[in-house]
Amino acid sequence: MKQEFCVKPGSGYLALLVAFLFISGAIIGFANEVIWLGAVLTVLFVFTVIGFTVVNPNESCVMVLFGAYKGTIRENGFFWVNPFYVKRRISLRARNFDSEPIKVNDKIGNPIKIGFVLVWRVSETYKAVFDVDDYQHFVLVQSDAALRKLAGLYPYDNLEDHEAVMALRSGGEEINDELEREIRERLQIAGIEVIEARINYIAYAEEIANAMLRRQQASAIVAARFKIVEGAVSMVQMALEQLSDKKIVEFDEEKKASMVSNLMVVLCGDKEATPVINTGTLNS
Repeated sequence: MKQEFCVKPGSGYLALLVAFLFISGAIIGFANEVIWLGAVLTVLFVFTVIGFTVVNPNESCVMVLFGAYKGTIRENGFFWVNPFYVKRRISLRARNFDSEPIKVNDKIGNPIKIGFVLVWRVSETYKAVFDVDDYQHFVLVQSDAALRKLAGLYPYDNLEDHEAVMALRSGGEEINDELEREIRERLQIAGIEVIEARINYIAYAEEIANAMLRRQQASAIVAARFKIVEGAVSMVQMALEQLSDKKIVEFDEEKKASMVSNLMVVLCGDKEATPVINTGTLNS
């Protein structure tokens, strides 16, 4: 299997001088009616000019001669190459691909919309030109396929799949690293270097967004209530222990249960409690 190899082409400035000599000789030949000399020098001048090529910074030039790969120019500057070479310029600059959110199903089957940003560049020109049909289209298709595969491996969140160690919404860098690794493996065949791949948009699809939002709100309320009850129990226990230790009030089991009930209502209620002042004794 062939790979890219770099070549050092001839100086374009030296070839420019030779082209000037050819055209000057052709003019002199025609002026002196030496037609054959003028015609030959004109043809040589044309072929010399055709061989000129300019390679800009972060650009390369792939050269092919009658179907045979002859190398890649990665140096920047003004050069001269065989005029019969077919030259194809390949940009080596980093490129951004910001995908439109696509609709896929997560691991549980919920429809979600997910999008990502990919930063990539060509690292090996031979593979990019000859191993795939259109390397730019190849990047788009394979990146899309990698994202769809990743979305199917994990749930959107772990509210339904409690055994899930990692979810798309909360996976963070681990999910991005796996996406980057999957895309890199797919694009190696095209000689593409993946600089970065990150999920930049994720949400439930429109048809289930409202239902999932209500479910998330309900889960948040349940979690908040759990914390409130847990804190209230600790506060009631602390109050009873301190009242008992400091011998402020002596409680029997009935009074203790009544106080616990009242404190739990006050601490766990949705609204502020309305106190009732007892002006008599605790037994009244």
